[in-house]
Amino acid sequence: MQLTAAVVDEVDGAFTLTDLEMDEPGHGEVVVRLVASGVCDLDALARRGRLPFPLPGVLGHEGAGVVAATGPGVSGIGPGDRVVIGWPYCETCRHCRAGQPRYCVRLSELLTGGTRLDGASALSRADGTPVSGHFFGQSSFATYALTTAAALVPVPDGLPLAAMGPLACGIATGAGAIFNTVRPQAGTRLAVFGAGSFGLAAVMAARNSPATRIIAVDRNEARLRLALDLGATHTVDSSRDDPVEAIADICGGPVDYTLECTGVPRVVRQAADCVGMLGTCILIGGAPAGAEFSLDHVSTLWGKRVIGILGGGGRSHELIAGLMELYEQGRFPFDRLIEYYDLADVEQAMACVAAGDVVKPVLRMPYC
Repeated sequence: MQLTAAVVDEVDGAFTLTDLEMDEPGHGEVVVRLVASGVCDLDALARRGRLPFPLPGVLGHEGAGVVAATGPGVSGIGPGDRVVIGWPYCETCRHCRAGQPRYCVRLSELLTGGTRLDGASALSRADGTPVSGHFFGQSSFATYALTTAAALVPVPDGLPLAAMGPLACGIATGAGAIFNTVRPQAGTRLAVFGAGSFGLAAVMAARNSPATRIIAVDRNEARLRLALDLGATHTVDSSRDDPVEAIADICGGPVDYTLECTGVPRVVRQAADCVGMLGTCILIGGAPAGAEFSLDHVSTLWGKRVIGILGGGGRSHELIAGLMELYEQGRFPFDRLIEYYDLADVEQAMACVAAGDVVKPVLRMPYC
């Protein structure tokens, strides 16, 4: 079948709307007619060659839409169903079988390999030249996506389908870190470094918990004001104040948890320095491949943990479904982060991400 996609031909190349051919769905696969797709920093990293995704290719990994066709072996979902496309997983490795699909043993190739697991892409130009696809199992900067049925999460009627895509990655990453790893107790003190989609999702999730200190750290005053509206109890402007000192002043000492949402090594060190004995620094920001950071050995030795989390961890389907229900109840208003763009304006949307002007751009597809 034919689709229109925003193709990047080379590292740092422009997005070009291009007509492509897509294979029919194979066993366990589904075609989704995309309504919208969120734009994430990881898309920008891949375009710049900082993630190992082969180009030319189609990016996008926060897609939402309507099932258009199903392949052999698909049950429980069919044409017309409204869905979010979650992360891919193989379903058979030991981590998948243990209920941890975010840590599928084959995750690297599933996210950025550019092909199905059989080594071939389902996308090609009119002359048959292959184009890399399946970015995070979907390549959703397009009018249609080929994905696996296992990755799909149903969207209840009544919810705005175009807004749901970011739940697959950016929003789930921040919220899942709170719900699945921090699991705040009464009196928990935590600080969130970076008030982008990851960080603000974490703030909203923490607001739905017994945490009593929820501190947002950023350099953008508008985002810090938004963080207060969404549940932060305090903010720190890191362009004016040293976050480590400011957080210690707010809490009278170190916090129990920090969430590092920027992927910037200098900020990672600040986040690690803010937690004390038995505290945990959680890394969720998307740093370029090969990025490194340093820690103070002695203070880390005293029971401090530094851990990484992919996509919010836990069972992704249950997390996304739970966030939809919280949104429906008015307790998780993540749509306040969204600004919509047409697919043809993908360059503008990406520029807004880079400049920090918009927290979560979402691309609408041409027929929507």
